[in-house]
Amino acid sequence: MYRSHTCGELRLADVNQSVTLSGWVQKVRNLGGMTFVDLRDRYGITQLVLDIESSKELSEKARKLGREYVIQVKGKVEERSNKNDKLPTGDIEILVDELKLLNPSELPPFTIEDETDGGDELRMKYRYLDLRRNPVRRNLELRHRLGFEVRNYLNQKNFIETETPVLIKSTPEGARDFIVPSRMNQGEFYALPQSPQVFKQLLMVAGFDRYFQIVKCFRDEDLRADRQPEFTQIDCEMAFVEQQDVLETFEGMTKHLFKVIKNVDFDFEFPQMPFEEAIKNYGSDKPDIRFEMKFVEMKDMVANCGFKVFEDAEYVGGICAQGCAGYSRKELDKLTDFVRKPQIGAQGLVYVKYNTDGSFKSSVDKFFDETALTKWAEAYGAKPGDLLLILAGPKARTQSALCELRLEMGKRLGLRDKNKFAPLWVVDFPLLEWDKETERYHAMHHPFTSPKIEDLALLDSDPGRVRANAYDLVINGVEIGGGSIRIHNDELQHKMFQLLGFTEEEAEGQFGFLMNAFKYGAPPHGGVAFGFDRLVSLFAGIDSIRDVIAFPKNNSGRDVMIDSPSPVTEAQLDELSIKMKEIKQ
Repeated sequence: MYRSHTCGELRLADVNQSVTLSGWVQKVRNLGGMTFVDLRDRYGITQLVLDIESSKELSEKARKLGREYVIQVKGKVEERSNKNDKLPTGDIEILVDELKLLNPSELPPFTIEDETDGGDELRMKYRYLDLRRNPVRRNLELRHRLGFEVRNYLNQKNFIETETPVLIKSTPEGARDFIVPSRMNQGEFYALPQSPQVFKQLLMVAGFDRYFQIVKCFRDEDLRADRQPEFTQIDCEMAFVEQQDVLETFEGMTKHLFKVIKNVDFDFEFPQMPFEEAIKNYGSDKPDIRFEMKFVEMKDMVANCGFKVFEDAEYVGGICAQGCAGYSRKELDKLTDFVRKPQIGAQGLVYVKYNTDGSFKSSVDKFFDETALTKWAEAYGAKPGDLLLILAGPKARTQSALCELRLEMGKRLGLRDKNKFAPLWVVDFPLLEWDKETERYHAMHHPFTSPKIEDLALLDSDPGRVRANAYDLVINGVEIGGGSIRIHNDELQHKMFQLLGFTEEEAEGQFGFLMNAFKYGAPPHGGVAFGFDRLVSLFAGIDSIRDVIAFPKNNSGRDVMIDSPSPVTEAQLDELSIKMKEIKQ
């Protein structure tokens, strides 16, 4: 037996008990006649003490220990004279009788401590060491608890956890597929699933009316903080349901998770905001409603004003930053630089200071008098001491830039508290969106999303106005999950494929198996998929999903720990009948 207790377990009640502990050496402190060793495992740290007068040989052995050495000790639990209230085990220590070296360690490339000296790339290269650090360990323990509670909740709601295939057929809608060559079927390829979408619909046809799985998904897309090439979904589907049934079920699951994990009670129904309202007021289909600062559109207010920037713009709108009229010119210049960043894309920024004495100071004083600026202030609901920030330009791009400016101001004003949670459902998404490059419609969610019944007549006359039975759960400006009621009859599904530009042959080749299934009594059904990694990062109060994944990829999609992706041998390529094409630089 390597241990009788863990390093985070012992307390004053265990004094005088003989114990065996095993773990990693956090640090060794040599204080002359006394040697102290902090022994660490996943559960915590326990202090070991060796007295050179009573155990000279053991003390000398302990002093030779290095960081991350793996050891086993036996000894008696004693009460500490100088207690450490920062450790759960800080009231006790172990007077060591025996010490056994289980494995030495080289000096780690960074310190295994909460505040480490290792950069991101170095810690990812030695991820197995980074995982020993408390913050990373806590994230994975949180992930485990969330997964357990998801299963617990859905099991009580009669959902069946069912695995779906990982090697599937490539369907080139949406993001790029990862493709896998087949040795047994030369010249043909599998794809890794971007989601189990068609399989969960087939399970509904099969009569499994409540399905879920916590499943790996794969998308070959450019990465950012909330994306990885492989990620995890809580994937769910229900039969004989309407949209409100799905929302109630998974609002319930969300409330359950927050109560059990965070002890946060949502004693209200999550608000439901139409997509158009979200875009109009927040410039985003995932609005952060922890704070107001809604957009104010003012194109009509500045018609024929003589200010060409406003007159020529498709959209003019802004936000009111309360209490910010005292911003200096330097601070306003920084905000202008912020909105001009290429990833935000605004041409410039107009400001209006509503000073505490009731006067106005703006960057457009020569075009607008105090009477006009007073009307603006009234439209914004501004009070003396507030600051108006206004953007102008193409509508969609300007609303998006104004959204980023709003979030930046919310951050500066301390309005984006990570311990405050503001959930909502965004509903009534457009079914389709027009792509100017390909000159055809694309599904805003996916080709199996059902249009609203009341909009069916518009499919022929004005497809762009058709709304979808689709919904996203948004918390604190992050899309946590999304889904839709599905099309469940082959006639409407064929119609959808036609709108999306599929030929009969293409639709049959890619989705014929699903169309055939619909001929055998497909029930009405719908579902949702939660981004499990995003959910964990929200609960952990961190921005990057990479920090809640045991072995993540870097921003280039590489695993620097195992050096993947990597070349394969010519023999492997020959088995697959694949010839590498030389790319000219």
